[in-house]
Amino acid sequence: MPLIAYSEVKGPLTLDHFFESFRLPTLKSAHKGSGMRLLYHLWLSPFSRKVRITLGEKRVDFEMKAENVWRRREEFLALNPMGEVPVLVEADGTALSGSQVICEFLDELNPDPPLLGRHPLQRAEVRRLIDWFDRKFNAEVTEKLVGEKFMKRFLGLGEPNSAEVRAGHANIHAHLDYISYLVERRKWLAGEDLSLADIAAAAHLSTIDYIGDVPWQNHEPAKEWYARIKSRPSFRPLLGDHIPSAPPPKHYANLDF
Repeated sequence: MPLIAYSEVKGPLTLDHFFESFRLPTLKSAHKGSGMRLLYHLWLSPFSRKVRITLGEKRVDFEMKAENVWRRREEFLALNPMGEVPVLVEADGTALSGSQVICEFLDELNPDPPLLGRHPLQRAEVRRLIDWFDRKFNAEVTEKLVGEKFMKRFLGLGEPNSAEVRAGHANIHAHLDYISYLVERRKWLAGEDLSLADIAAAAHLSTIDYIGDVPWQNHEPAKEWYARIKSRPSFRPLLGDHIPSAPPPKHYANLDF
């Protein structure tokens, strides 16, 4: 349910009103009780893709529904007042929002294989790298390339800002160098096991790869790491994504580039 607006409260505002506003939202539709989880997503949202890969790694069955968040549908805002994807609706109608919240929930619900690490220091490193890609990489690369070159035009917000695009193209090299540095010293980004750090990084890169803007030829270790995660069964549904008005380059779905 959406947060309670003060104007909707009759009489003095009490702590009951305050805590009521933070009750978990639920889906009131025919889907409730269907036995299948429902993921609200956007095709080129790295955060939605992060959840999709995690659901695949956990072998959790789910359905998907593309949500045009810019339309601000009342029914969707009732599930997530922030109006953002991803939102995962459980079979009982309970709605969870935020990619990291959803992924950690899934990891706790289905702990095998563990995607956050097996001990505190490992979990700290996984979370550090998730934060790196979901905040730093997203701001310095994803928003400047996918946001400017694809979403801006898709939403009719004008032409891409060429300075932002140039910055994104310049910034991606440092991030690919960092991925290369990590995988030359570890099997996966955060250690010897695949983790949510790899999933977060690959989710962002997959959106940029969809528009053909990842300079793989200059970053061989990062390319080899991406080929490994790209070939996993959990990742393959993403390779089938095909936006009719904006198809990906031919190499996008090719497991060996």
